[in-house]
Amino acid sequence: MGPTKRGKGCKIMAICDGHGLPLAVHLASASPGEVTLVADTLEARFLPEYPERLIGDKAYDSDPLDEMLMTTYGIEMIARHRDNRQRPPTQDGRPLRRRKRRWKIERLFAWFHHSRRLVTRWDYHAENFLAFVHLACIRILLKHL
Repeated sequence: MGPTKRGKGCKIMAICDGHGLPLAVHLASASPGEVTLVADTLEARFLPEYPERLIGDKAYDSDPLDEMLMTTYGIEMIARHRDNRQRPPTQDGRPLRRRKRRWKIERLFAWFHHSRRLVTRWDYHAENFLAFVHLACIRILLKHL
């Protein structure tokens, strides 16, 4: 999972709802870009239905990703355009106003940091670490029900 035995080079990819509660969690290596991990994260969701829209940062500004999400899953991708974008813009200001709510995913990761085991990552194996991430999701969901 990374350069060290404990796999410090890993990413936790997560999707949350409008209240910051986790809908999907996926663990991947830190090497690939986040755009390539979106489909795997959607497949690791906890609920049977897909979300209506995904809100991301500038890293998710990808026309192939937009097309793949819309055709395969029926999901609208909302992401700010990168400053060096060569193609014409595909989003106007109205959907981008929803981007202000992106802080809710940051709050989910702050809730993950309440678990010392996730912050320190004592586990050698990625499966064990992902299991504790799932336990943290369960704890968050039970706390807010």
